[in-house]
Amino acid sequence: MSKYLAVVAACLMFSCASKQSGPSPQAQGGAVSPYPVIKVPTKTVTSYNAYPTNIEGVVNSEVRAKISGYITEVLVDEGQQVKKDQILFKLETQSLSQDAAASKANVQAAQVEVDKLKPLVEQKIISEVQLETAKAQLEQAKSAYNSIAANIGYANIKSPVDGVVGSINYRKGALVSPQDQIPLTRVSSIDNVYAYFSMNEKRFLDFVQTAKGETIDEKIKNLPKVKLKLANGNEYAKEGEIETISGEVDPQTGTVTFRAKFDNRGGMLRNGSSGTILVPETFENALVIPAVSTYEQQGKTFVYQVKGDSLVSTSINVLSEIDRMYVIDQGLEEGNTILAKGVGNVKAGTKIKPQPAAFDSIVYSFNTVFR
Repeated sequence: MSKYLAVVAACLMFSCASKQSGPSPQAQGGAVSPYPVIKVPTKTVTSYNAYPTNIEGVVNSEVRAKISGYITEVLVDEGQQVKKDQILFKLETQSLSQDAAASKANVQAAQVEVDKLKPLVEQKIISEVQLETAKAQLEQAKSAYNSIAANIGYANIKSPVDGVVGSINYRKGALVSPQDQIPLTRVSSIDNVYAYFSMNEKRFLDFVQTAKGETIDEKIKNLPKVKLKLANGNEYAKEGEIETISGEVDPQTGTVTFRAKFDNRGGMLRNGSSGTILVPETFENALVIPAVSTYEQQGKTFVYQVKGDSLVSTSINVLSEIDRMYVIDQGLEEGNTILAKGVGNVKAGTKIKPQPAAFDSIVYSFNTVFR
């Protein structure tokens, strides 16, 4: 039995030694897998930086009561187009009318007194001082009457501008006054609208420094037109122009506010709407690679550069992502060959059979999730 066990042990040792010293598959001429490769090109491409925005009408006027009173009529509806000086609300004027009648009577009485004293002064029966006092009382009575008449006019609350009526915050029967914090409504002129958005200080400096011009006004005129993505995800049909940039950095947020103007004669945009401003950034003759050709490790982005038939891991710096492409500025040069697809199936040093592929066929392939 011991002799049998010794023979078995010897056989096992011989077998293991044979496996360890045997040639590798590649040394034996084993198959090397084909992989698509591309040459790194340069292109002029445009990316869009997104910023949340709020929309306001170019004219956005609050409508408030100038006198206290109960609303007797609401003559417009929300969203209605109105003209300047069109009556929107009417307030109760009964008490004011009574005051006006009493005040008018005071005017008449003061006028009678002046008319009575004039001949007496001419006849030097009384001094002229008495007549002047009566005239002053007449003017005071007229002023009081005019003030009440004006308040009666203020009971007809009119639109300050041509525009669209916003939310109506008070209805018939409500008591309103000039001290109310909430306006009766707002009337907005929305043929053109403003879109307000903000950039952090670093982005602002980068953005403005690349614009042509010596002064900030010249730079603003040369800024590119911007796009507007609506709340439903669709893009607004017309481009806007940046008109102003605030003169200070907000100390609370560290941002600079921009204002862009959009043509809105179709009326799609409303005062208070939200959306996203898309600001273009153009990279001229920039190195671009397909996003699918990259992988990440420890927070850095890499590609596999093809050296002969072997892969070399190369770190790159991504400036922007545009339509499934990365714009880069470090790690590669124009004309370098990189592994186009399959980065998850190989590692540095892997030998491949390079298969040249068209750049666009890689960028616009649909299996970009599994790299």
